[in-house]
Amino acid sequence: MKNIKITIILLISLCYYPPAHSETILVEAESFEDHGGWKMDTQFIEVMGSPYLLAHGLGQPVKDASTTVKFPSKGKWKVWVRTKDWVAPWKAKGQPGRFQLLVDGKALPETFGTEGAEWHWQAGGEINVDKESVSLNMHDLTGFDGRCDAIVFSNESGYTPDNSSDILPAWRREALKLPADPIDQGPYDIVYIGGGYAGAAGAISAARMGLKVALIQNRGVLGGNGSSEIRVWAKGNTPAGLYPVGDIIRELSDEAKASPGTYEEFGDSKKDVIAKAEKNLDLFLYHHGYAVEGTETHIDAVLAFDTRTGAIKRFKSRFFCDTTGHGTIGELAGADRTMIDGGRMGMSNMWRWENTDSAKSFPAIPWALDLEEGAFPYPRKYHAEWFWESGFDKHPQKDLEAIRDWNFRANYGAWDAMKNKGAYGRSDTTGANHKNAALTWMAYIGGPRETQQLLGDVILTEEDIVTKRPFPDGCVLTTWSVDLHYPKEQYIGKFSDNPFISKAVHGKGVDRKRGYPVPYRCFYSRNIDNLFMAGRNISVTHKALGTVRVMKTCGMMGVVVGKAAAVAAKNECSPREVYYQHLDKLITLLEMPGFMRRDSLDNDFRDDASLPHLSPPETDYINKGSLSGIVIDDRDAVFTGKWTEGAGLKNYVQDGYHYHGNSGKAEARYNVKIPKSGKYEVRMSWQPHANRSSKTSVTVLSADGKKTIQVNQKVSPPLAKGFYTLGVHSFEAGKPAAVIISNEGADGNVHADAVQFLPEK
Repeated sequence: MKNIKITIILLISLCYYPPAHSETILVEAESFEDHGGWKMDTQFIEVMGSPYLLAHGLGQPVKDASTTVKFPSKGKWKVWVRTKDWVAPWKAKGQPGRFQLLVDGKALPETFGTEGAEWHWQAGGEINVDKESVSLNMHDLTGFDGRCDAIVFSNESGYTPDNSSDILPAWRREALKLPADPIDQGPYDIVYIGGGYAGAAGAISAARMGLKVALIQNRGVLGGNGSSEIRVWAKGNTPAGLYPVGDIIRELSDEAKASPGTYEEFGDSKKDVIAKAEKNLDLFLYHHGYAVEGTETHIDAVLAFDTRTGAIKRFKSRFFCDTTGHGTIGELAGADRTMIDGGRMGMSNMWRWENTDSAKSFPAIPWALDLEEGAFPYPRKYHAEWFWESGFDKHPQKDLEAIRDWNFRANYGAWDAMKNKGAYGRSDTTGANHKNAALTWMAYIGGPRETQQLLGDVILTEEDIVTKRPFPDGCVLTTWSVDLHYPKEQYIGKFSDNPFISKAVHGKGVDRKRGYPVPYRCFYSRNIDNLFMAGRNISVTHKALGTVRVMKTCGMMGVVVGKAAAVAAKNECSPREVYYQHLDKLITLLEMPGFMRRDSLDNDFRDDASLPHLSPPETDYINKGSLSGIVIDDRDAVFTGKWTEGAGLKNYVQDGYHYHGNSGKAEARYNVKIPKSGKYEVRMSWQPHANRSSKTSVTVLSADGKKTIQVNQKVSPPLAKGFYTLGVHSFEAGKPAAVIISNEGADGNVHADAVQFLPEK
């Protein structure tokens, strides 16, 4: 009887308790063996906790993503899919992101992406597993940006997946069977987090300085906004005249002829090859930096995970550089930072279209913005440009996915208007005919302009730039105007709460030829002692950001940080101490061209013949500071008559030149006081043109008296840099002297640029 009772108790327990092998299986969508036509989207990890797959097919269902899943036991397993109805936040009609989950080729009854304004686990019912492994397919139904974060299978009674948006929470790590401890990487001298122009160029610069470098990028290509994913052509100049920190930028830079341009124009592979050629540089593509370890004032390590597998790595380093654009690493470390309350510059998702040889249809999309002709600018030259921009008053981090999705609704709504409503299709207006038109590309990765600023020892202001305030550590020449974006009133219409077309308001305080030198002290944190920053998250005000935020300028910041990190590592000091104690050493490195390198901090620099030896960038002007002797430019001359200022003829000195016709009376007088008595060769410069005078009168007033010379300004001056000698003359120290250009007797326009006084050798 005793044995029978035991048997009965065991049977009852089996009925009321789950089997001992109850288990949960997590399948991250990004870990699928074949993504098919789905895109891996990593730009909202801080928002919803994970990378995900996006069915971005421009209205054409994309190819299935597929993988195989092994089950530890047969039987019934419940299914959940983490997804959302991406237009539900606006209560829009329709469900554009619909997709199915196929198990061994059979679709589950539930269609996913059909409910919920927020990321959540949508229940998918139950499957019966009768073999060790099954195939999974994510089957897109629309081509309109369905999305899947992960899939969970569980045979545990009462189980509900955790919907936390934390990055890699414990339950996910356990389900993925990830090691308890991160995999250590390094130690490094500097780690750049973010692979745009600032991060890529900076990591290359640091590697050539002899540092051991890691570059972490959460996508598969380098270049950021200047990659094929976003397709913003690289703007800003890399001018000569200060330091050759633009050399590496010129190596990396794209040659796009439009924005957005074509895939090929953005040179993803070129950037990849240049970075991977650096022996001191370890490149970690598809890795996302999400946490820091350290103290209140110091970073010991950055944690990053492989966006394809979830594997966590710990990057230990002396220094770190936040090149994320968003200031993510600085924020995680507790760096001092600021973000304006609203009125920020927004984010763009550009798009392209083309005319084909046959009629193309486009489905009805009631969930898109309801747009008509006049509600948006017609995308001429087959591309919708930078001004398709929104998010001005949205939170640039918390609302980031919603900003991108609003851009989608605007972009698709405009295309629907063109294709299905006849917008801009009348031959008597633009001549456009959209019957054969097809969408060819739309950026699913957004191009943001402004998030937050990490604060350094200098917070650069617009006034600093406009007044040309000098800083002894000025190092990166910003040449873009103070370019701030605002909603364009013409297109606000019924979307006043969230406009999607912008205008650019350009200030005039930046010398776009020579640039304004941004100080090094904007490139390190004022309270985290080993944190640098480069790119659009540097220490500037909102208005000053308008000039420094373009890609070539951001890239040069990264290059400067690479050289500053070398000084800091060599001298075992902080980024701040580089300025206060070793600025001369930093300047020495800044003066080195991009082809100079050393293998380590203990080696000497050498000229690497395998690297491009670039000539200095061409300019339209001659820097006054590059000329010897006493130089007086036309801006400092005294003019009689109504002269015209010009800059169309190249190789003028400094800012341009003046010219005057042969009618009326006109003089340009260059007054000079010679500091030391003696003989001086006097020269003048001009830029030749057919409409210039062949007999311009030029008079030199000196201790020798007055001497007038006629010059032919139709032809090029014979001396270097466009100068002509007016002879050698005697001058007395402190006594008035002058050169006078006159139109008397001229047979064309007389031309006044610069005059030069050279002591006779």
